[in-house]
Amino acid sequence: MTEADTTASPRYGITVPFDGIPLPEHRRWYEDLARLGYTDVWSAETDGVDGFTPLALAAAWTPQLQLGVAIIPAYTRGPALLAQSVAALAEAAPDHFTFGLGTSSDVIVSRWNGVPFTEPYKRVRDTIAFLRSALAGEKVDMAYDTFEVKGFRLARPVEHPPPIFLAALRPGMLRLAGRAADGVIINWLSADDVATVTPELGAHIPVAARIFVIPSEDADMARAIGRRMITAYLNVGVYAEFHRWLGRGEALAPMWELWQAGDRKGALASIPDEVVDELVVHGSFAQCRDHVARYVANGVDIPVLAVLPFGVDLAEAVEGLAPR
Repeated sequence: MTEADTTASPRYGITVPFDGIPLPEHRRWYEDLARLGYTDVWSAETDGVDGFTPLALAAAWTPQLQLGVAIIPAYTRGPALLAQSVAALAEAAPDHFTFGLGTSSDVIVSRWNGVPFTEPYKRVRDTIAFLRSALAGEKVDMAYDTFEVKGFRLARPVEHPPPIFLAALRPGMLRLAGRAADGVIINWLSADDVATVTPELGAHIPVAARIFVIPSEDADMARAIGRRMITAYLNVGVYAEFHRWLGRGEALAPMWELWQAGDRKGALASIPDEVVDELVVHGSFAQCRDHVARYVANGVDIPVLAVLPFGVDLAEAVEGLAPR
C-alpha cells in the first residue's frame, strides 16, 4: 500500500492499550473497534507498556486495523535494536504499520533511562536516515553526528518499509518532518492551532494528532481533570516553548510561575477555562465528535483519540465516540 493509499479514505484512530484492561483481554476490544468503524489503533511509550507489544497483538488479532506508535524515543534503543523492532512489526502487519519517532523528553530519556538527552534535532534526523538504509536491507557502516553504526545489516529486511512519522512541535522539527519523514505527529494543541502548525512543514504529508477526550457533560469535572493534565505536560520545557510559540504565553505564564514556586494548587487554579476547553475535548458524545471533526477540517488526516472515561463506562465511551 502506498502513502497515497493509506490517506485516501478517512481514518479515525484511538489510543491503546486501554487503562485497566489487561493486554490478553484486548482482543475483544480490538475487534469491537474495527466493528465500530475505528480504522487505527495507536500506542505510545512512556511509563506503561512498551510501544510495540500492544500493536503486535492487534496485528495478530485484527489485521484489518491500521497500526501506529506515537511515539518511540530516538534514544532509548540502540539503532540496530530499533531497526529490528520496527522491521518485526512491519513484517507482522505488512502495509498496516506506521512508525512514529520522536525525541521524547529529558525526563524519559535521562531521568528514567540514564541516557544523555543531547542534540535532539540531530538525533532524530540521524535515526531516520539510519532506518531508511537499514529497513531497505542495506549494510550500514556509518558515523552519524550523534551515533555510529559499524557493519549492521538486517537479516530479515521488510519488503515494504513502513512510513516513518516524526513527532514535531515547533518550526525546526516541523520542517525536518516535511523534509525527511513520511508524516508528522502533533499533540497538545487546539483545533485552531493545527492551521498554525501545518504550514511550517513545507510539504504536503499526512498529519496524525493525538487528541485528549473526556466524554462528559460535567464541565467542572472535565476541566479539573484537564487542568491536572495540562500542568503535567505543559510544565515540561519543550511543551512550554511550544505554547509560547502558539501564543499562549500570557495565558499560561501564571501557571508556569506558580508551578516553579512550588504552588501546585495555585498553578492549577490559574489555568483559564478557555485554555482547557481548547486543549481538552469534552462534552456530550456528539459535541466531542464535532470537536474532533474541527481538527480534521483544519488539516489533521489521522485523529487519534486518547479517551479518558471519567463518569462513563469505557465501552460506552468508545462506542459513543466512534465515527458516524
